[in-house]
Amino acid sequence: MIGFRERITQYIKDQARPAEKYGHQPRLYALTLEIGRSETYDDDIVFAAAWLHDIGVFVGHRPEDPEKLAKWDNTAYAMEQAPRLLGEFDFPVAKRAAVVEAIRTHQPNSAPTTIEGEILRDADILEQLGAIGILRTVCKVGRDTRFPDFTSAALALRKGLNQLPAQIRLPATKALAESRIQSLKMFLAQLESESGAALY
Repeated sequence: MIGFRERITQYIKDQARPAEKYGHQPRLYALTLEIGRSETYDDDIVFAAAWLHDIGVFVGHRPEDPEKLAKWDNTAYAMEQAPRLLGEFDFPVAKRAAVVEAIRTHQPNSAPTTIEGEILRDADILEQLGAIGILRTVCKVGRDTRFPDFTSAALALRKGLNQLPAQIRLPATKALAESRIQSLKMFLAQLESESGAALY
């Protein structure tokens, strides 16, 4: 019998578009396991939230009209869709509200109310730093309303470097973030050295 974990991962694999959107979920969940080693939490909740939190950014789920996309709340969409999807996947009823709550607070500017939410949020912050953070940002240039050019991508990376480390909550995450922070610092310094005033 196929369990809810296999059903969730297969659903995301089928829905994740563009294709590189799929890599975020398995990486994110792997990070939650590292972060959560010294914590007591419900891994089913973190698993489901990690895999479902970003369905609102997939082509076919988000608006394609640029004006509507600029105003799109992908977290609200994921929260709206998660209960139905969890039901289809036979996810335990008693844990569904906690999955939605973890999704609600996964953004860096949110304040998680549960340890599952803290773990997910910290892991998602790590995904915005280091080499992975660079790739995830730069690949959006020209196809995301936030990133019309390299300059806007570089500004977003610098903003993340300046703000995200201070928003990390858990000690394990802070340790994992150190090398990613250094990588991003080095990249941005080299980018400035090479591009001068002609990045565009």
